[in-house]
Formats: sequence, C-alpha cells, structure tokens
Amino acid sequence: MNNNNLDLQNIADYRRTTGLNQSKFWQLFGYTQSGGSRFEAGREIPDSVSLLLIFHSQGILTDEDLKQAASDLASHRAQ
Repeated sequence: MNNNNLDLQNIADYRRTTGLNQSKFWQLFGYTQSGGSRFEAGREIPDSVSLLLIFHSQGILTDEDLKQAASDLASHRAQ
C-alpha cells in the first residue's frame, strides 16, 4: 500500500484499509490490541512507531519485514 499522506490522527482508518483487526495490526508494531486501541482513540503515538507506520504505509516496510524484526528482537532479548 502506498499512502504518502498517512493521517496519524486517524490511524484506525489506515488500519482498516489493511484488512487487519486491531490485534493483528498492532502486533506488527509491537503493541497489544488494547495499546493500539488507545492510539486509535487519540493517545499520542510514539515517534518511533509513527515512523514505522509511515514506512509501512509507503510500502517501504512490509508486514513480513515487521514480523521478522519482531522475531529478531525477541531472539536478541532471550540471549
């Protein structure tokens, strides 16, 4: 998906365009469904997550890229 005008204030709209529910979508970015729900309700999204969302919306990062990064992070933390 290429969306150069991602509206972080209406991130739920973007999530819906991906076809993912809150749980699956926010898991890609390292958050629980309840954490993502707070962002969708207006809580400020951290800059690091905002960058990932922007890169995702522009097709720079895919779902698979995000899943691999989460796996790599989990492996690193387990060491």
